Amino acid sequence: QVQLVESGGGLVQAGGSLRLSCAASGSIFVINAMGWYRQAPGNQRELVAKVTNDGSTNYADSVKGRFTISRDNAKNTVYLQMDSLKPEDTAVYYCNADIRIHWSVRAYDYWGQGTQVTVSS
Repeated sequence: QVQLVESGGGLVQAGGSLRLSCAASGSIFVINAMGWYRQAPGNQRELVAKVTNDGSTNYADSVKGRFTISRDNAKNTVYLQMDSLKPEDTAVYYCNADIRIHWSVRAYDYWGQGTQVTVSS
């Protein structure tokens, strides 16, 4: 069984910073892409940032230049450094990972439980 456990959310004033972490554990053969999504009330879940296992990244236009995604493959952990936060960044942030649990099994998407990020104006 695979688990993704997030940490680092909270309340911050506009212009401030937060760092999210997400650690994958369990029966893992290989982790492909890891990423962060977010969902604000009344909105659909959207991609924030993603990083492949070779370090390639992509970002939503709304966070480019403010957020930085990184990963530590030795720790099966992905991070999201969020700077210059804006009230519109307020959402529940979800960790996502594309994981194979065995060489003979295809990869599946796994999700964390979500962590609340609230940015006050």
